[in-house]
Amino acid sequence: MHRPQILTATFITAALLAIPFHSFAQDDDSSTDKSDAKSSDKSSDKKTAEKAPPADSTTQGSIVVGGQTIAYTAIAGTITVGSTDVQDAQLGIDGKPQPGSELSISAPKDPKDVTPTARIFYVAYFKKDAKAEDRPITFFYNGGPGSSTVWLHMGSLGPKHVVTDGDQHLPAAPYKLVDNQYSLLDTSDVVFIDMPGTGFGRLVGKDAGKAFWGLDEDANAFARFIARFITKYGRWNSPKYLFGESYGTTRSAVLADILENGKSIDLNGVILLSQIFNFSTDIDGPGFNPGVDLPYVMALPTYAATAWYHKKLPQQPAALEPFLKEVEDFTTGPYSHALALGTDITAEEKQSVAEKLHEYIGLPVAYLLRANLRVSGGEFEKTLQEDQDLTTGRLDTRFSGPNLNPLSEGAEYDPQSSAISSAYVSLFNDYVRRNLKYGDGQTYLPDAQFDNTQWDLTHRGSPGTPNVAVDMAEALKTNPRLRIMVNGGYYDLATPFFAAQYEEKHLPIPQSLAKNIEYDWYESGHMVYVRDESLKQLHDRVAAFIKSTLAGPK
Repeated sequence: MHRPQILTATFITAALLAIPFHSFAQDDDSSTDKSDAKSSDKSSDKKTAEKAPPADSTTQGSIVVGGQTIAYTAIAGTITVGSTDVQDAQLGIDGKPQPGSELSISAPKDPKDVTPTARIFYVAYFKKDAKAEDRPITFFYNGGPGSSTVWLHMGSLGPKHVVTDGDQHLPAAPYKLVDNQYSLLDTSDVVFIDMPGTGFGRLVGKDAGKAFWGLDEDANAFARFIARFITKYGRWNSPKYLFGESYGTTRSAVLADILENGKSIDLNGVILLSQIFNFSTDIDGPGFNPGVDLPYVMALPTYAATAWYHKKLPQQPAALEPFLKEVEDFTTGPYSHALALGTDITAEEKQSVAEKLHEYIGLPVAYLLRANLRVSGGEFEKTLQEDQDLTTGRLDTRFSGPNLNPLSEGAEYDPQSSAISSAYVSLFNDYVRRNLKYGDGQTYLPDAQFDNTQWDLTHRGSPGTPNVAVDMAEALKTNPRLRIMVNGGYYDLATPFFAAQYEEKHLPIPQSLAKNIEYDWYESGHMVYVRDESLKQLHDRVAAFIKSTLAGPK
């Protein structure tokens, strides 16, 4: 089971970052260069010298999208970036210090003490015979923090798609990988980027984890990667888009600001999927932050959608979206008012709100009263289908699985993650070697191997629970032509859609810039593309968004 793509605000500084970690100073097939060891102490050299990264691999393919056959070139490889802009500027295209640079002159004798760098793995798909200045390019990445981009690569808008439609645990291998009739290649070139320390990428140098594993450090590494990528492939004058999922949306807000205002790279659009900017709205552990009731408010429409899907409502509405509109009105009205009253709420109002909650989210009135009208995500996931001894999914609440412990207060695993992870990881490992001709002798890391190195939440010099809304707002205000597309699933309880809408509508921007933001919701979960109908909608809407940004201001 892969680690959730979005770490909760409660646990991001605790248990979920205490996963076994490796320094990545060595590759999986031993980071040595035997051919250069000629001295008497060559045995020692072999143990410490970094092995040269594998060469990029270029292959050809074609895909049919909307009746159009698109021939493309696929390039799998790595680009090395420095841990600071100053250091990065001294690296050549091969990722090594340029001759005569300070990095080269002051290079330490012991390779393990070298300045940290990140060798970042990517796969790029370029439409053949397209002019760079006329061809948009979209950069994709997942979140975590700590996740590779195997999920977006194999599930969303690339040329291949893992078959996962449904809400049940998939049978074991063989899994099915098909040509993706909803690939974005009909509209844009696409680049899938693995976070530093994941995929086939590796971190090298002294304190490399500390240098790249943090909110600001990570976004800056991605900015350096994109600058190097568009230099390598001559795409400086191409229309450019970011596509981040989950924590990848957090990264996108910071990254967009860095590109716009730190590297003078204007973006045409930012595409956000399963957004989280403000981690204090997280519904996984709101009880640890008493007095802040916004998480319960933001999650309530997702609770209602989930209860509707599993037919746990006392009276089942015929259609989902009109029902959700009614729930949202209750959420921002009577429910928010009741929570704001705190201990001043009367017994009559508390009973009335509990009864209405029962109608909307299906949990028993007595349970809601005991919970003081406040139910966390884990508690909801455990309780909704308790009569069937089932746990409801988190990343996608359409999924269910047997309870691990019937007596637990909250969910102990995510049935959706368990249901599809093996298919994604297995098929990518086969596809990258069989079709892309890359990765022989290497291990692909779906997730970063954290241990003593924790993700640094410090942002703009301030530690604590991050909120990157200011970064997104700054990018919008300094580039008032920038367009933002917000996508989310009704059944996503990791990053609820109503929270994303709230965050965007509360960006510190002039009201005139609100027209730059559009919202698109799907009857799916965190990974909206696992449902075929939602994947088609995602393709059509993203393609239309890109074309609209090329047509000029709204």
